[in-house]
Amino acid sequence: MSCLVGLAEWRLPASGAEAVRLAAAAGADGVQLDLGGPGRGEWADAPGRVDALRAEAEARDVRLLALAGNHFNDLGLIAEPGVVRPALERLLDAAVALGVPLVFVPSFRRSAIDGPDAFARTAEVLRWAADQAEGRGLVLANENVLPAERARALAEEVGSPAFRLVLDTFNPVKAGLRADALVAPLAGLLADQVHLKDGPPDAGATPLLGSGDGGLDDTVDALREHLAVHAFVLENDYRDGDRARLAVDLAWARQRAGRFPATEEGA
Repeated sequence: MSCLVGLAEWRLPASGAEAVRLAAAAGADGVQLDLGGPGRGEWADAPGRVDALRAEAEARDVRLLALAGNHFNDLGLIAEPGVVRPALERLLDAAVALGVPLVFVPSFRRSAIDGPDAFARTAEVLRWAADQAEGRGLVLANENVLPAERARALAEEVGSPAFRLVLDTFNPVKAGLRADALVAPLAGLLADQVHLKDGPPDAGATPLLGSGDGGLDDTVDALREHLAVHAFVLENDYRDGDRARLAVDLAWARQRAGRFPATEEGA
C-alpha cells in the first residue's frame, strides 16, 4: 500500500466519532483529530470521547493519525508558562490516550512568531513540550510560516529528536514563500504527515487540489524526492458538506500518494 490519505477533523462538517464515520464513508485512510476547546467544539478528552473515537476508528478501519492543538491559536504558545504548560500537558496526555503518534501545535494568530522575542519564547516552550512528548513516546511538531533558514533555526533551538515541523502546502504561499522550496532544506526536520490545500477560498469554497495558486504538484514532486511521507492530510474546507468536492480531492491525493512507498508512522 502507498502512503495514506487522511482528513482533518476541523475541516469537516462533523466531529468526533461522526467524523471518523464520514472519513470511512468517503474512503479516507485516517483522520487527524483536534483537541477542541472554547469555540472549537467538544474537548477530545471529554468523558467517554476517547473510548468512542478509538472504538469507531477500529470498527471502521480508520487510522487516528495525529492530534492538533488548534486551541493554541487562541490561547497563544507564547503566553505565560503557567497557562501554556498545563494546556500542552493536556494535549499530550490526550494524544497518548487516543494512541496517535504525532501531536502538533500551530504558530498562528496569538501564537504567531512575529519577531525575535516571539521566536525565543516559542523555542523555549517547544523545547519543554518536546521533552514532555519524548517521555510519552510521541513526536511533537510545530506548524509555522517561517522561511527555511528560520524554521531550521527554530528546530535547532528546540534541539530534540522528538521535534518536527509540519509542512502545509499553501500557508507558506500565503505568507509569500514557495512551499516546494521549503522541502529540501527542511527535509530532515519535517513531520511525515503533510497538509494538502491549494489556495484561498474562491467564491466561498477552497479550490480543488491542483487547481489553485499553491504550486501543489511542484511541492508533491519535491516531497517525493526528499521525504518519506506517511500520510497526506486534506485540509481544504469541506465544512459545507459538499461530498462531491471531497471525493474529487481525495482522488487527486490518492493518485499522488500512489507515487510514494508505504512507510511506518512516527517520523
